[in-house]
Order: sequence, then C-alpha cells, then structure tokens
Amino acid sequence: MKVHLVDGTYELFRHFFAVPAAMDANGQDVGAVLGVLGSVLFMVELGATHIGVATDHVVESFRNDLCAGYKTGEGVSPALLAQFPILETALLSMGVVVWPMVEFEADDALASAAAKAARVPVVEQVVICTPDKDLGQCIVGTRVVQLDRRRDVVRDEAGVVEKFGVVPASIPDYLALVGDSADGYPGVPGWGPKAAALTLSQYPHLETIPKAWQAWHPSIRKARTLAATLFDGWNDVLLYRTLATLRLDVSVFDTVGALRWTGPSTDFEDCCRRLQSPELFVRAISLSRSRREHRRGTSSA
Repeated sequence: MKVHLVDGTYELFRHFFAVPAAMDANGQDVGAVLGVLGSVLFMVELGATHIGVATDHVVESFRNDLCAGYKTGEGVSPALLAQFPILETALLSMGVVVWPMVEFEADDALASAAAKAARVPVVEQVVICTPDKDLGQCIVGTRVVQLDRRRDVVRDEAGVVEKFGVVPASIPDYLALVGDSADGYPGVPGWGPKAAALTLSQYPHLETIPKAWQAWHPSIRKARTLAATLFDGWNDVLLYRTLATLRLDVSVFDTVGALRWTGPSTDFEDCCRRLQSPELFVRAISLSRSRREHRRGTSSA
C-alpha cells in the first residue's frame, strides 16, 4: 500500500486564493473547504487508499514560546481562518482521518505520521503531499517522498540534494542558516543558500563545522566571514534549528489500517447539504460503492 499524508493547511491556503468564494447554508464562505474536499476525493479517485490530513487548528504552537518573532495568525484573512474548523469537520464526515494541531503544527503531525508509517513493512511508500521545504527533512530514499500536487513534482532523497545541495537530515541546519521568512526567523547574516549548501555538504550539521575558519574546506568561499557570523550568533542559530526541526512524537494513529478510506459517515449527506454541494456526496458515495465492489471481487477471486 501507499500512504498519502496531506498538508491540509497548505491546501486550504492554496484553494482560498485560487477558487471563488462559495457560501454555505448559513452564509459562511466555504469556497476553500469545497476545493480541498474535492481535491482529496480526486486523490481517492486516482487510487489513494490510505490518507491522513494534518491541519493547523490554530496558527500558534509551542514554537511561539521559544521565539517571540515566530509566525502567528496575524495578517491572515479571518475568512480563511474561519474555514479551518469547517474543513476538519467535513473531512471527518467524509471518512478521512484528520489531525487538527494546537500545541504542535501540521508539519509535525505529517513528520510523525511519515516516520511511523515508514516503519510498517507492508507500506510500499509514504507520500507527503506538500511543497513545504521543511518536510524535506523527512524524505528517506524513495520510500518516503514529497509530492507537490499543484506542479505534479515528486521529490525523493536525490531530489532534495539536487534542490538544496544537502541531504534531508541537514535540512533543519540549512534552514537555520538561511532563515525562513514564512516562519519568522531570519537565519545568520551573510549566509545564503549557496554558502549553506557548500558548507553542509562538507559538514552535515552545525556542530561538525570547524570553529577555526582555516580548517574549512577550500571550496567554501569567504570562510572567515561566514565563521565569524556563525559563531558570534551561535545560540541564535541553534534556536533557529530547533524551530526548523519537525517533531516526531505527535500522536497520529495506532495502525496504518486506521488511515484506510472506507467511505463517508452517515452524516456526510447532511454535511454536503449545509455546504450546498450535493455533488460531493454523490462522488463520495459512488467511490465508496466502487471500493466495496472491488474488495468483494478481490476476495472472491
């Protein structure tokens, strides 16, 4: 089997800015919700069997306690934020496992689920559906890969090295050096992607970088300046790496069998009626029947 893990936060943001507003029976905008529901159903139509979706139920997480400048919900459209709980409820009603994050982030849930699923022998491959560079640290060979569904690009371990110049395990160190404006930490002054990639390709983690710049590999230009800014701001860069490191201890599922999509729950028709999207119910029921018939045919054969 393949396990598909979906970044629900990314999908909701993507659809919010890509599709027109659509009102539910209460006059609430649910355009992005409908886009994500349809997108997940399309995955099932293409053959996905085991799916989990992670969302940021609230934007803030434990990382905000570590860094005052870390990302918050400030500036995010209230019309978008209001659709998170609606999406989570609708996905559950559609029969999809959802992890709404409060203390942790959606990325932490995806990382935890990927690590756990990859340890299960019957799992052929884990596909993390997001373009988020943070999740690059979770990639393992061709067993755990990243899928950018919008661009239809799959990135395995070789793809991570090709894009960033470092192995997946070095991604948190890389992000600590170059910074991540979306997450709210600046990185180290003077360290760009090229310098970080060259350095971490020789010294995979911050602690393995020699403190004496004279000992640095000759391929690394401006070693003296880079070493000075790195070690002058050592405590900061360690904090940035902590922020960039995804947690693997989020409670996600007991067995991968819990991720199998077996069809919508009995209240999904009412859910679709409230969303004023009866076609979603028709699609889900049709898929559910098709799956049951296929399983019956397989077992009888």
